[in-house]
Amino acid sequence: MPQATVNGLKITYAETGAGFPLVWCHEFAGSMESWAPQVSFFSPHYRVITYNARGYPPSHVPTDPHAYSQDRAVEDLYQLLRSLDIRQAYVGGLSMGGSTALHFGTQHPDIARALIVAATGTGSTDPVLFRQQCEAVARRIENGGMAAMQEYAAGPTRVQLRRKDPAAWEQFAQRFAAHSPVGSALTMRGVQAQRPSIFDCRDQLRALDLPTLIMAGDEDEPCLEPALFLKRNLPRAGLVLFPQSGHAINLEEPDRFNRAVLDFLTAVEAGAWAQPEESSGVGFLTSSPP
Repeated sequence: MPQATVNGLKITYAETGAGFPLVWCHEFAGSMESWAPQVSFFSPHYRVITYNARGYPPSHVPTDPHAYSQDRAVEDLYQLLRSLDIRQAYVGGLSMGGSTALHFGTQHPDIARALIVAATGTGSTDPVLFRQQCEAVARRIENGGMAAMQEYAAGPTRVQLRRKDPAAWEQFAQRFAAHSPVGSALTMRGVQAQRPSIFDCRDQLRALDLPTLIMAGDEDEPCLEPALFLKRNLPRAGLVLFPQSGHAINLEEPDRFNRAVLDFLTAVEAGAWAQPEESSGVGFLTSSPP
């Protein structure tokens, strides 16, 4: 696979198809391979770009804990697009990748034409507890390697994928088990634990004039309140909930996921996605955050 030199690191990426760029950022437990259902669906229409974040081989795995943060993840994406001579793109992601996409939009609104933010915001409702949990996960990986993360792959927001598609879940679990323990632990500690709560980003969200599609599974409890908060505060957002679905909605419900994204992008391209003054949010924009 090709690699780009990004901020002094080698980042592995893939390009499929032609047309306007559509970039997908993967979750903590995923990788660029996690987007296979989206690559095959969207590549006849778009230039689809996937990549492995720093810490995810064959991308480089820095051993310096300070090399991992939300801002560095955004900067890596920015530099990757520059290296590919991409001046504007649709930017999407799931979970950790959704946070990268969202913060990329707030920092580079001139490059992101529209955002797809899926299963994003875990830990926002109780950041202190979440940071403690992230530290515990990082230590577990350091002490026991990726084998110590078997329960994570079968957690309460992952069992939905196993129920719906056991083969897809098994592939997900095997790929997760092959991740770098060093990269995973440092990503958990530096990116996941230290990123800002969605609820602390109200001002940046309200100033973001980009079409945004928010998606979540209705059984992905940690992401439900953040999804509503994003809908209430992003001026041009739409929200899609997937019934009886957990965290990895792009794998659980690939057809529904792809169709929702395609409908969104089609509306954006047709100028049919509501402008801020045309959208009333969910009716309680002035409510206090959860």
